[in-house]
Amino acid sequence: MKVLVYAESTEGKFKKSSYETILYASKLAKKVSGETIAVSIGNVSDEQLNTLGKYGANKVLKVSEDRLNSFDSKAYSKVIAELAKSEGANIIVLSHNYNGKAIAPRLSVKLDAGLVSGAVELPNTDGSFKVKKGVFSGKAFAHYEIKSENKIISLMPNSIALEENNVTAEIVQSNIDLSDQDFGVQVKEVKKSSGKIPLTEAELVVSGGRGLKGPENWGMVEELAEVLGAGTASSRPVADMGWRPHEEHVGQTGTAIRPNLYIAIGISGAIQHLAGVNGSKTIVVINKDPEAPFFKAADYGIVGDAFEVVPKLTEAIKELKAS
Repeated sequence: MKVLVYAESTEGKFKKSSYETILYASKLAKKVSGETIAVSIGNVSDEQLNTLGKYGANKVLKVSEDRLNSFDSKAYSKVIAELAKSEGANIIVLSHNYNGKAIAPRLSVKLDAGLVSGAVELPNTDGSFKVKKGVFSGKAFAHYEIKSENKIISLMPNSIALEENNVTAEIVQSNIDLSDQDFGVQVKEVKKSSGKIPLTEAELVVSGGRGLKGPENWGMVEELAEVLGAGTASSRPVADMGWRPHEEHVGQTGTAIRPNLYIAIGISGAIQHLAGVNGSKTIVVINKDPEAPFFKAADYGIVGDAFEVVPKLTEAIKELKAS
């Protein structure tokens, strides 16, 4: 049984989440005695494509066309569906990110496939095909059985630790016949933020809430993030008040993240915020209110004034790095 996996790239470079899906797919392929076929869409160098072999891709199908350099779920889903059919792949793996969430439902319809989104572990293939995912905002887990012949899984980012398999991948140029009707999005302008680590890619995140009292005090959050090499985030009230841009808002109505370390400064820990960050491997809470709900979800808690604690923490990390 063949496993097809979409390897997402940005500006010709693969994301960490792409390597995670490749590794996940390769481990799944071993369980079902199959091979791993990666799909790269857009202009990506062979040097980059070869890196997919390091995480278990046996073959890489390269689909390059200028119209595909900008993401379009309609066109991308057609490309992946056609390749799945031509390769005889019954299992498709994608990352559970913005693009994966847009592609997966379209593929499910095109291939008449069962879909489980947000998987956190490899499927149980002993006599069935059951996939584990988080439910109730991550407070519980459910096991879904996919009974259809074709199966689609989107993998929750940061659910599998990267390890190299050192497989030499065969790179094959593939051509899919696409018409203008296959494209549903027209890109007129692209605005990019520079110098920031995307929240969905960040392994370390420093976040602030209303306890910081105003946007003028955000410097200490950014300094701590810079020292750690972390991304910056905020609670919803902070974004709603215009203290921070809305793309930094994490929570149930914002971006859901799963970093290795999440530091929450001056955030009470409302259930809506916890829903977007409780997948973090380690949570550190800094709050002067010992009754703040966030402490119940924290792995480590510091009861104290953020304006005293954070500068001292930043200096301690600087000294540790310098030693």
